[in-house]
Amino acid sequence: MYNILVCDDEADIRSALRVYLSGDEYSIFEAKNGEEAIEIIKKEDIHLLLMDIMMPVLDGITALAKLRENGNNIPVILLTSKSQDTDKILGLNAGADDYITKPFNPVEVIARIKSQLRRYMHFGGNNETQEKNDSAVIRNGGLELDTNAKTVTRDGETVNLTPTEMMLLKFFMENLDKVYSPKEIYRKVWKDDPFGAENTVTVHIRHLREKIEIDPAKPDYLKVVWGHGYKMEKKKPLEKLIRSDS
Repeated sequence: MYNILVCDDEADIRSALRVYLSGDEYSIFEAKNGEEAIEIIKKEDIHLLLMDIMMPVLDGITALAKLRENGNNIPVILLTSKSQDTDKILGLNAGADDYITKPFNPVEVIARIKSQLRRYMHFGGNNETQEKNDSAVIRNGGLELDTNAKTVTRDGETVNLTPTEMMLLKFFMENLDKVYSPKEIYRKVWKDDPFGAENTVTVHIRHLREKIEIDPAKPDYLKVVWGHGYKMEKKKPLEKLIRSDS
């Protein structure tokens, strides 16, 4: 059973989400603002947070930033209105994994939640869904992703990624030199309808670059192919690079 925290100052929204998620698969916790959400997360083993942006006491973006600053990497899906495009970008920049636009479709809510939980349980410190035949270590140049240990290193140095960033990196490392549009990336990594997903993909790729690239402004791995999308360039193994430099 997964513990889901619904954080919204509107009781009707919380009640609707509780109905949508009723059943044996989810246990629902509720909070009326970001401050309450943070306190619940400190006490309970929460697997996913559904959080409104505009709330009293502590808004969703500020609460999200506090969670990420404290190293909490649980999936966070923001609840936004159609007119809040700026807030969507702010939320993604603060560390949100995805967003759902109000008024929301119950089918979309469940699909987004399942998609995020798959990534979190695979790469977020829980081994329940680890595939038995999954290749444990993937390498490209100085990058190494261990899917069992759920760790990433660049030139031997540990890189801390969120589960979404790790799944995005895994996707690129398994498809070297192949170009994908933002919509294709969203469909393959987020496992969802890519409508309006360009901002989500762009922000997550920027975050990933900031962590794996020595100079994110001049990326060595994650390249833009103008007019087409993104690709990860195939690199020589690190040991070969060391020999050629010596």
